[in-house]
Amino acid sequence: MLESSVSDAFRGTRVLITGGLGFIGSNLAIALVRAGASVTVLDAMIEGMGGNTFNIDPVRDSVAINFSDIRDESSMNYIVRGKDYIFHLAGQNDHVLSLSNPFPDIDINIKGAAVLLEACKRYNRDVRLVYTGTRGEYGPAVSLPVSEDAPINPKGIYELSSVTAQMLFRIYHHNHGVRSITLRLTNIYGERAQMRHDRFGVANWFVRQALDDRTVKVFGDGSILRDFLYVGDTTDAILMCAQCEGAYGHVFNVGNDKPSSFLELAKTVVELARSGRWELAPFTPERAAQEPGHFYSDITKIRTIVNWAPSTSLSDGMGRTLDFYRKHRERYW
Repeated sequence: MLESSVSDAFRGTRVLITGGLGFIGSNLAIALVRAGASVTVLDAMIEGMGGNTFNIDPVRDSVAINFSDIRDESSMNYIVRGKDYIFHLAGQNDHVLSLSNPFPDIDINIKGAAVLLEACKRYNRDVRLVYTGTRGEYGPAVSLPVSEDAPINPKGIYELSSVTAQMLFRIYHHNHGVRSITLRLTNIYGERAQMRHDRFGVANWFVRQALDDRTVKVFGDGSILRDFLYVGDTTDAILMCAQCEGAYGHVFNVGNDKPSSFLELAKTVVELARSGRWELAPFTPERAAQEPGHFYSDITKIRTIVNWAPSTSLSDGMGRTLDFYRKHRERYW
């Protein structure tokens, strides 16, 4: 639960969220509007990436929407002006697509970050930036839990593009005074995620399969561990980092120090949904190529500097997620 002092700190601020009609971006927009911020969301609405205008339905009248692309220099040069905070969530994050076509990752994730940062350098150097990357930047875990000091060894183009974008943010922070925080997010689930395909967001795909009374396929023997994190805890972490002066210039894991196996996840979803079933299944070639094995984050650094830790159990978070999609199935299926 976000502390009131942190929430109050955004009152009257001007905020831009790139990818703001997507999963995490829309949840962040709702939280910021309720905290009293003036919010603009930018989204290119690229097919399959999860952009959905219904995502901001609870605050639709209080949000300015800009349908634009982070690669558009003219648009970014204009929209960054006057903003107090920019949360950069726009990106190509389809792991499977990156195996067959590396260029969207390079173009959107790397060039897009550079366009945004250059716009801030030229037209709003005082803005505060938060970039959300992925725990996939580490690749297979050398030891568990994985801390920010672990070796960087991405296994895919998407993860490589994410760590490259992160380094761009650090360069602009240190060389040009464009202050930023970079985050490595873990396996996020919850309300407002895209539910039309299974190419990313495995936890939410389990939700769809269960609600459709289908079989949830658990790859391998189901014992692989992940630190599944509820989206409400994720948005709290992002906002608490943005408001923490000591966080700027740092990279933080945003994860869960209480990991669960995929089998435990499937059983929880099926039990709470009261429909569907689970079964073990062999890895597909695409999944096997990028499966890093056990992974869960060491969150000591963000707990120490920012005073954040997740507060939502897997059961509670999944219960809220299932309730949301039962109510709004037609908007996401």
